[in-house]
Amino acid sequence: MLTEPPGPQHEWLDDAAGPVVRPYTLTGGRVRSAADGFDLVAFVLAGPEVDAADPRLSPEHRRLVDLAHRPVPVAELAAELDLAVGVVRVLLGDLLARGLVAVHEPPAAAPLPDDDILKAVVSGLRAL
Repeated sequence: MLTEPPGPQHEWLDDAAGPVVRPYTLTGGRVRSAADGFDLVAFVLAGPEVDAADPRLSPEHRRLVDLAHRPVPVAELAAELDLAVGVVRVLLGDLLARGLVAVHEPPAAAPLPDDDILKAVVSGLRAL
């Protein structure tokens, strides 16, 4: 005799993975953060006084704060939470707006030298 488990059954409920939550529900339908886009290699660091157990934070926000008590890149946060980078960027924007984390962008790459300068250097080296 086959018995159904108690409680409502939904097509979005997966026995192996549990309930499936769409990424847009985690961000409230937002696809862009309040802050500018974060570079994948930007380091995120939570302030020392920030409590990851703050009940005003969503579970995803709490996990981000918990992971960011040491400098961690945005890409690693996305991998650790198993979320799309876009979702993590929106959640980080929320935390940044509340002053709970700091984002340290990598230094901008120096502009490449002009092609004419490179050709002159190569010509000079050949002349030696």
